[in-house]
Amino acid sequence: MVGIVDYNAGNIKSVERALSFLKADYVLSKNPADLEGCDRLIFPGVGEAKYAMEQLKKTGFDTFLRDWAKAGKPLVGICLGSQIIFEHSEEGDVDCLGLLKGTIRHFETVWNASTTLSDHNSGAVSLSNRKVPHMGWNNLSYVNGSSPLFAGVSETSDFYFVHSYLIQPSDESIVKAYADYGCRVPACVSSGSVTAFQFHPEKSGRAGLKILENYIKSTD
Repeated sequence: MVGIVDYNAGNIKSVERALSFLKADYVLSKNPADLEGCDRLIFPGVGEAKYAMEQLKKTGFDTFLRDWAKAGKPLVGICLGSQIIFEHSEEGDVDCLGLLKGTIRHFETVWNASTTLSDHNSGAVSLSNRKVPHMGWNNLSYVNGSSPLFAGVSETSDFYFVHSYLIQPSDESIVKAYADYGCRVPACVSSGSVTAFQFHPEKSGRAGLKILENYIKSTD
């Protein structure tokens, strides 16, 4: 059974449609207690990090998600849900869940930094050359052994992105796929039982549905 975390900041309907198409058993709830018996969770999200954290605290999902990850249970974050699993976000200058170590920074911060995740990222990029948010379709480059959730998905596949902030993990080895948008954009991160996608698999056609199918059928 897949649990969908509903905290008033999620792209819920598109996730529900994708899971229904895949004929997956799922439960959607605003109450953490309703999801305790699930095998795995999907933590979606759109909007602003500070508001999202306020909603997580109000509903009790902040503690629930920390306990879930600490117990080693499977969790997938999507878009905003891929960001606020880290420690801190520049968006609203807010402390986040801290499931993984790292920060969330605006594209301009990363583009103008003298050094970033790797030498591949070095050098400033003018905002005039790139629009924010990063919105639209982009392919990926798999790194660090990729993720089992990409099984059967080609690197040439395109995925749908819409975001103004990007993940900057403390440990670059947890990045399993990058997109290119003036810098290397961590598109998938994975550590232990936690995996997160900056793009929207539920809005990315067959390739995205394959990722969700792999997650639903995984035994980890």
